[in-house]
Amino acid sequence: MPGYVAMLLSLQDPILKSLSLHQLYKACVLKDFPFKTTRQLEPLAEIVGQNRAQEAVRFALAMPHGGYNVYAVGRNGLGKRTMMLRYLEHHADTDHKSHDWCYVANFEEPRTPSVLCLPAGKGQMLKQDMDRLMARLMKLIPQTFDSESFLERAEQLKNEYSKKQEDELEKVANQAKRKKVRLTITTPGGYRLVAMKGDEPHTVESFELLTEEQRARFEDSINKLEKKLRQALRKLAEWEQQYADEQHALNEETLEGIAGRQMDQLIEKYADQPEVKSYLKAVRKDLAESLDIFLEDNEEQAAIAYASLDRKMPRRYQVNLLVHRKDQDVPLVVEDNPTYHNLFGYVENVTFKGTVFTDFSLIRPGSLHRANGGYLLMDAIKMLEQPFVWDGLKRALRAKSLQMHSLERELTLSGTISLEPEAIPLDVKIVLFGDRETWMLLQEYDPEFAELFRVTADFENEMMRTPDSQVLYAKFIASLVVEKKLLHCDQKAVARIIEHSARMAEHQDRLSLHAADIANLLRESDYWARQANANMVRASHVEQALTSARYRSSRIRDQFYDSITDGSTLVSTSGVRVGQVNALSVLSTGGFEFGLSNRITATCYYGDGDVIDIERDVKLGGNIHSKGVMILTSWLASHFAATEPMHLSASLTFEQNYGEVDGDSASLAELCALVSALSGIPVRQDLAITGSVNQFGEVQPIGGANEKIEGFFHTCRLTKVTGTQGVIMPHTNVQNLMLDNEVVQAVRKGAFAIYDVSHAEQAITLLLGTPAGKADRKGRYPDKTVFGAIQQRLEKMREQERQEHSHSDHKHDNKDPSIH
Repeated sequence: MPGYVAMLLSLQDPILKSLSLHQLYKACVLKDFPFKTTRQLEPLAEIVGQNRAQEAVRFALAMPHGGYNVYAVGRNGLGKRTMMLRYLEHHADTDHKSHDWCYVANFEEPRTPSVLCLPAGKGQMLKQDMDRLMARLMKLIPQTFDSESFLERAEQLKNEYSKKQEDELEKVANQAKRKKVRLTITTPGGYRLVAMKGDEPHTVESFELLTEEQRARFEDSINKLEKKLRQALRKLAEWEQQYADEQHALNEETLEGIAGRQMDQLIEKYADQPEVKSYLKAVRKDLAESLDIFLEDNEEQAAIAYASLDRKMPRRYQVNLLVHRKDQDVPLVVEDNPTYHNLFGYVENVTFKGTVFTDFSLIRPGSLHRANGGYLLMDAIKMLEQPFVWDGLKRALRAKSLQMHSLERELTLSGTISLEPEAIPLDVKIVLFGDRETWMLLQEYDPEFAELFRVTADFENEMMRTPDSQVLYAKFIASLVVEKKLLHCDQKAVARIIEHSARMAEHQDRLSLHAADIANLLRESDYWARQANANMVRASHVEQALTSARYRSSRIRDQFYDSITDGSTLVSTSGVRVGQVNALSVLSTGGFEFGLSNRITATCYYGDGDVIDIERDVKLGGNIHSKGVMILTSWLASHFAATEPMHLSASLTFEQNYGEVDGDSASLAELCALVSALSGIPVRQDLAITGSVNQFGEVQPIGGANEKIEGFFHTCRLTKVTGTQGVIMPHTNVQNLMLDNEVVQAVRKGAFAIYDVSHAEQAITLLLGTPAGKADRKGRYPDKTVFGAIQQRLEKMREQERQEHSHSDHKHDNKDPSIH
């Protein structure tokens, strides 16, 4: 294997030297930590690394104008909600006044209950005051209005009215009697004048027997008496109204004696609240007109009170305390289930004897009511999933008022009587949490979104890793420990968590801000520490937590590894082979990612220079993968078919691949396989390669570098360890390496190596064991190079083709001399 030997010799070239240990893993320097345990650190009040988002929130909260609501952009687990809650708790506008909101009866328009706005705490006070007053009246009114003194005065009024009524009617009756006419009462309030024959009224027959003069005299008398009767009835009506007024005045006087002092005290108590004062005066006026509520046992009222879990008392005078504040703190509400009713409130109904009833006391608040004057936080996707909620929210924010609409009336043709409560002025800042895709969709398809949510709090996924930021991150870890009530971590445990955070960020100089993952790691480390009866979380416990989590999620990975062990998946990790390369890919199974070795093969044959991508032709290749193949085809043509056609075609495929392939991270491996097939020089099988390539042969970075390297390392352990195995990766990905300790130790022992390349020629030199070659000014590649071998092969084919054409033309000339 002369090529293989040449390859090993070429590794002495300093340009192709493998990576050193410190390039594979950036460990924390413990002397940079000014603490021994997290107990010595003061927990952070803010979320670490989100300065941009915090500034956006600060700006939105400080803006007094409408439309400056916040949309917090970022993937789940970044701590968006936690940061918002902590920031709002510490930086809320303390000058803002909180209010209680109450609904009370509108005595003039019962279907439109009135709203009362009171300072924080006063709403509960008003409700209690009214409850005490009504409880007193429920007891005293029946007693007082059933007392002898009241009944005597009422009876006296009634007797006076009755006597006047009787006297007036008696007067008309006596006049009628003198005219031989009787005044009779037919129905209550109905009177009749009848001609008399002695003591008996005339019948129709007897009246007909009278002379015409007698009949005329009777008719004349009756007409005159009817006029007097009408005059008397008018007097009776006036006296009846006078009696009603006097009875009402008596009721008012009696009621004033019972409740007057209490009402005066209440009006004086709430003198600084004009709305409450007006309401109490309206109650005072309505009490006298609605005494029957207190005097009659109202079955319907009792049923509604029972059904709505209220005490049995006059509901007409209840205070429906919609929102109650115990102090002046700015309201901060998180709505986890933003349905229409949960957000905007609703009016309950109760059923009594098959009939649906409702009143203002059955109005129930929503999150917007509770957050009014403060902040409302909710998830954008959950909110958008609920019908009518988004339109309702925009309507409320535009109008700056909270109108309670009956959703049932909008959705059905129900004729149920409903209420239309008075609108409540709305002053609230909305904070929506969502991902970037939802934010972009709203920006694109809803023109009102940009007007109502003018501030975007863009949450970072990562932060720079410096000695200062590592200390800040340690304080963040300390705050999680305190918040979750976990065991404190020692210095090495904090260092291991920070290193894992860099691994999550896939960058040696950055730290992941995915707070949920760090919190989970702390919980699991705390569990293993407690299992070991330790009084503190140490690095070994963090390592155990990571190992345990990896084991729980690695069943699918182990199945792939089993197929390599039993030979089902064909993998070569030693020897050499023409046109065959070990490429690397990353698979993700529910949050767990792992690398796998994939065999790419290339074959070449006489043709017109095309590269057939088998994956694309059978529709298993994605768009990005197909683009990568087209780019390497362009690279080949620019190197070997710049002036003359290339008469070699090739085909590429991922062996044993039965699913869709996408991404261009295997394009460098595919290029090396093609070059091997074209040159006939074999490829080292103990090396795997990953990287993307552009048309100029520059190697571009890829994702999942750590998982890919570890995947090939484990594949080598499953097959045959040679001590020369390794991985070729893009130079630009060196900064992304945070490799598993097992791989680092293998490199330390010289059993594994990692090489970085920045150009395709370097990768070809490493893999094929022969220099790739550099063209001279005439475009010729040196002998004993890979590109030289390809160029020579193509020239032989072109020469052979020219000879064949020349021979063909000569035969044609001999057959047809007339051409000359």
